[in-house]
Formats: sequence, structure tokens, C-alpha cells
Amino acid sequence: MPAPPANRPQESRSLTVLGLETSCDETAAAVVRLDPDGRAEVLSSIVASQHEAHRPFGGVVPEIAARSHVERIDAIAARALTEAGVGPEALDGVAATAGPGLIGGVMVGLSFAKAFALARGLPLVAVNHLEGHAVSARLTAPAPYPFLLLLVSGGHCQLLSVEGVGLCKRLGSTLDDAAGEAFDKIAKTLGLPYPGGPELERLARGGDAARFTLPRMLAGHKGCDFSFSGLKTAAARLAETCETDQDRADLAAAVQAAIAAQLAERTSVAMRSFAQAHEARLFVVAGGVAANALVRERLKATADQHGFTFLAPPLAYCTDNAAMIALAGAERLALGMTSGLDAAARPRWPLDEATAAASPLMSTGRKGAKA
Repeated sequence: MPAPPANRPQESRSLTVLGLETSCDETAAAVVRLDPDGRAEVLSSIVASQHEAHRPFGGVVPEIAARSHVERIDAIAARALTEAGVGPEALDGVAATAGPGLIGGVMVGLSFAKAFALARGLPLVAVNHLEGHAVSARLTAPAPYPFLLLLVSGGHCQLLSVEGVGLCKRLGSTLDDAAGEAFDKIAKTLGLPYPGGPELERLARGGDAARFTLPRMLAGHKGCDFSFSGLKTAAARLAETCETDQDRADLAAAVQAAIAAQLAERTSVAMRSFAQAHEARLFVVAGGVAANALVRERLKATADQHGFTFLAPPLAYCTDNAAMIALAGAERLALGMTSGLDAAARPRWPLDEATAAASPLMSTGRKGAKA
């Protein structure tokens, strides 16, 4: 979708939008009202998790996820409208994740949104899932553009300069695994249940992070890119030597500290770059890994060091949810940026498409981070 020539609201009234999110293993729907002054109000936010369905497999099974979305989305959307106290006639638009994500799940939510929009004569907004995370902090607190964003989750890890609605410049991204993926996969090698990230954090509370020495990836790297593959491999080998619960707790603590340290180091580089181009000093961290207490602590300290205001969404809006999709859709709708019923579901969809095309992080045909 093309970016607007300028981020000036074209609507001078409040907009109420139904948002739908089905990019992975949460079926979510929400209703958000956006006031003309940019203040958002979450009228409802429903998230139906599929953790129990995927737990026996130790990770998300795409076919199971898509099937569950089909079975649940109608009821979840109806519940979101009921809890918001609004009917379809009160909506100004429908927003749905159109990518990136598991293509089967993305197709379910986007198809439902198209049908709903067509039946009710409402505009459709196809939203980039990453843009949803980018605006998630704006659901509950002022976060004026521009700001520096660290988007860190199970499928994504990147630093972005967010200039306005749909205007993002990539400063750095992971060269292999995302931070959340590293958390989950290392947790699996430690015998922890799915989803592994929160379980590893709980285990790490009783551990000694200094006991194990882990590799410092991209040591000396002067850019803003990340790498977690080597850390993941080293931790997996060390996990084989763990014999006691204390051994596993110590390794979990070391892994968590190593991931938090790399996130802080790269963010520090990005802050120096951002400060050269902007007077604004707002740093936003979003995505599922933003719920990790140590990660937040390290990033908050880094922001303080560089004179940035630190902002993270409430924990409920760190992980995948539809409120962020509804808000991203409402901000686009306010600028007249709508989508046709031919909007495509996309398994990969970078926020900064120009940089992704000019400087791809993955060679053609290689699998890697969704972004």
C-alpha cells in the first residue's frame, strides 16, 4: 500500500474500527475508537489462544492454527462487538492483518474482513502486522511521531525509525533468528513446555547468569543488525550437559542475559543514529519479547543513558492482539488509505520495502525472519 504524501488527518471525527488478527496462533478481534486528536480508546479486545492445541508438538503447527482460526473467528468477532457495545452499523471500517505471518491463518482473517466489509458496505484496511506492533504503545499512551522502535518478538527482530503512518525506515534487523525464536527454541532444549519464552524467564529467576559463558554474536559489529543463531546453537550444546534443575536455571539466566545484552547494544547504536537525524527522543519497544522483565530493564537503562524516553505497551498489547491492528487501520483510514477487496495475504511483508529490496537480509529462496 502506498504511503500518504503527508501524515495529516483527513477525518475530523472519531473513527470506530473492528480489527482482526490471525497471523499466528491467536485468533483475535477488537474494537478501537480513534479520536481526531489521535487518542485511542480500546472498546474491546478478545484474544483466543491456541497454546493447548500446539503444546504437544512443541511449537505452532500451521495447519492446526489455520483450522482453529476458521472455527473461532466468527464467534470472536461477534464477542468483540458485543463487549464494545457497538453494532456493525456503528463501525467506520474493518482492519485485518494481511501479513506477514503463517499464510493460512492470514488468509482466514483477511477473508473474513473482506466478507464483513462487503456485506456491511464498510471500507477495508489491510494492515501490516508489524505496523500493528509499531503503534501498539499508542493504544494507551501518547507516542508522537517520529520515534525509534525496537520490534522484538518470536518472528521479528528489527530497529526502525517510525516517521509517521506507514513511514518506517529500517535501521537494523536480525540476520538469522529472531530473539523470541531463540528464547523458544532454547527453552525447548531445556525441556520446558510451549510457549517457551515465558517459561525460560520463570526458570531464569533462580539462576546464576555468570555461571555459563555464551558467545557474543557479531562482536565488534558497528551496525544495528542482530544475530542469535550462534547463541542458540551454543546454548543447545550446553543444555545437553545440564544434569540438575539448578544447572538448567543457570543456563536459562545466562541465555536471557545474553539476549538482553545484544538487544541493548544494538539499540544503543540505533539511538546514536536516530539522534543525529531527529530532535525527538522517544524510544518504543514492542512485540512479545518486550514482556520480558530483564529485557525491559536493560532497554530502559539504555534509553536513560542516551536521554530517550522509554515506552512499552502494557503486557496485554505486547503479544499478538487485534487492538493494535484496529488502531493501525484507524490511523490509515483517517488518512484515506484504504484497501481493495483484492488485497493479498502475504507471508512476508517488510515495513521498509524500499530498503528490503535494495539491501535484502536473505538471499532469494532462503528462509529467515518473517520481515
